[in-house]
Amino acid sequence: MDAEGAGAGRGRGHGRGVPENPPPPPSPMTIEQLMGMQANLMQAMMNRVNNEPLAAPPPVQVRDKRGEFLKGRPPVFTHASDPLEADDWLKAVEKQLNIAQCSDLEKVLYASGLLQGPAQEWWES
Repeated sequence: MDAEGAGAGRGRGHGRGVPENPPPPPSPMTIEQLMGMQANLMQAMMNRVNNEPLAAPPPVQVRDKRGEFLKGRPPVFTHASDPLEADDWLKAVEKQLNIAQCSDLEKVLYASGLLQGPAQEWWES
């Protein structure tokens, strides 16, 4: 084998399809190009935000405080000869009103709705 033929076609970078020198790296972007790219990205984000439908807020669950109050089966009040009976009724009703987390106005309305007979007549007078 002669020196010319030995190793021909073998070795790095000398085969077919392999360029001798790699291409130069891309030139760095100018500040104007970077700002233009940023403006395009911001515009794309704004378009997406503006085109998305607004999510509806979750529905507000309205509590039925009166139903919760009545579920505790508060006693009705008609009359009492002993003031302690009226006090016991008031404590039992207040307990149910507090469980239902009633406002002061609701307490008056719901408790007065439990008055019957002479007690209701007295309340309405």
